[in-house]
Amino acid sequence: MFVRRLVQQTSRRLLSSSSNEILLTYPESNPGIALLGMNRPPVNAVSLSLGASLREAIAEIKSKKSLQGVILYSTTPKIFCAGADLKERLFIKEEDVPGMVRTFRLMIQDIYELPMPIICAIDGVAMGGGLELALGTDIRICSTTAKMALSETKLAIIPGGGGTQRLPRVVGVPKAKELIFTGRDVYGEEAEKIGL
Repeated sequence: MFVRRLVQQTSRRLLSSSSNEILLTYPESNPGIALLGMNRPPVNAVSLSLGASLREAIAEIKSKKSLQGVILYSTTPKIFCAGADLKERLFIKEEDVPGMVRTFRLMIQDIYELPMPIICAIDGVAMGGGLELALGTDIRICSTTAKMALSETKLAIIPGGGGTQRLPRVVGVPKAKELIFTGRDVYGEEAEKIGL
């Protein structure tokens, strides 16, 4: 994949979180492009720390006036992002959940409001909040084996990252309702056909 080749050619890392969950690099071979990599194996579940690191990286990107584009990708093969870290969620006090959801929504809004185009490279699973994250980008490019869904409804959870608003804008209201109500998986070829 093009993104993996770009990452391999990149020798300069200018920002990474202390836990290395987010890697922000600027390839010397392609000045003007930022590579924003999620690096939280095994499934890139969005924890509080990953969310904070991603927002920090987005702020860094926003400050770089010379950037012409951003590619959001996963360093984990066959996984883009599994969504919220539901294991972490078990240990969060109930009164803190609205703040956590708000932070996740703001993270996606930060991506959506970047002044330069952002491309999401999906090479694997993008479920729940992972798809919501992808929907915050300008362009989504996925492999034929990519698997996407707003799967929260299967768990009796309402998507909290703006997916119920963004998905209809991308694929139209009837198709979005079907995907939201059923939580059905969409694979790469169908995603292309429906404009996802």
